[in-house]
Amino acid sequence: MNFVIISPHFPPNYHNFWTALKTRGVNTLGIGEDHYDTFSQEVRSSLTEYYQVDSMMDYEQMLRACGHFTFRYGKIDRIESHNEFWLETDAKLRTDFNVPGLKTHEMFPLKYKSGMKPVFQEIGIPTAPGMLVQDTASVIAFIRDHGYPVIAKPDNGVGAYATYKLHNDEELNLFLKNKLPVDYFLESFVEGVIHSFDGMTNSAGQIVLSSGLVYGINVMESVNEDLDMFIYIPRELSPKIVDAGEKAIEAFGLKERFFHLEFFVTEKDEIVALELNARPPGGMIVDMINFANDINVYELYAQMITKGTIQANIQRPYSCFYLGRKHKFNYVLTPEEVAAMYPGQVVFHGPISDAFAAAMGNYAVIYRALTEKEGLMIQKKAMEKR
Repeated sequence: MNFVIISPHFPPNYHNFWTALKTRGVNTLGIGEDHYDTFSQEVRSSLTEYYQVDSMMDYEQMLRACGHFTFRYGKIDRIESHNEFWLETDAKLRTDFNVPGLKTHEMFPLKYKSGMKPVFQEIGIPTAPGMLVQDTASVIAFIRDHGYPVIAKPDNGVGAYATYKLHNDEELNLFLKNKLPVDYFLESFVEGVIHSFDGMTNSAGQIVLSSGLVYGINVMESVNEDLDMFIYIPRELSPKIVDAGEKAIEAFGLKERFFHLEFFVTEKDEIVALELNARPPGGMIVDMINFANDINVYELYAQMITKGTIQANIQRPYSCFYLGRKHKFNYVLTPEEVAAMYPGQVVFHGPISDAFAAAMGNYAVIYRALTEKEGLMIQKKAMEKR
């Protein structure tokens, strides 16, 4: 099997996917801009071959790279990045090389906010009122009908990048004057706690691995207000979230893919769909799923790719908590002191890549607990500031 990997060195922990595939006899064939010698030993060891291009934004170079691999190894069986930024490039290459997986014509409802909302609405999952930003008059009319605050985000965006919460006309005018030259989607602000439904489907589109997050701080707040980050995997997922998530994954038709769905849960316990991401949950959340379940998601993915499905015993014996600490804050305890205070719970602590720092913190502490009460107690202690 020949598996082409777009940007194999990022995110940094994803070399575990490629190592698991290579261990199963798969040719792991990387394409990227960075020089091979700059990669960690783990990334280099995970690859059968690496092809460096001058620019991954130059599609002709990406075509030539895949052509090289086809000449060397035969037909390409899979093309994947697991990276939101490259999903459309992945799809275009799959289309041109007739490789199984999502193709270009399937991207709109998976990558564009304006394309996702109708899918949620068709299956009866409410969404916040929204519209594409076309002109000032239509924006003013929308706000007149729905009021402030509103959220403005790129229609085809990654995470909370260039996303704004607008509270008044002054902030709106500033946004319209300075916004990026891309299509923006405007929607009413929803007050609620973000829950995610995460997992993986097999080649038949069946969910074979599921998890979920509760956000103590949402990503937009972490980025825009420069707050530290707090999320956790509960031992018991909300039945309403699971039901909505399962319906959504069937409606979007995802096969042999990871997914990360986000929903608001309001004070009235109502669910409002936020968005779908057709890739693994970001940062170290895959590792959190491993810690919560005592499993190896990287190995399960390799098993699914090579066999078409997996056998996984998902029991969630632990809740798993992620604390993303920002350098700007002066915490009472150092990460080392937190780890020493809770040696049976802390499973990882270390710096986070600068690419994720705005959203996920500069330094992560991951721990697990038998109860949410215990986990929240540790969170309060570990994030206490001077």
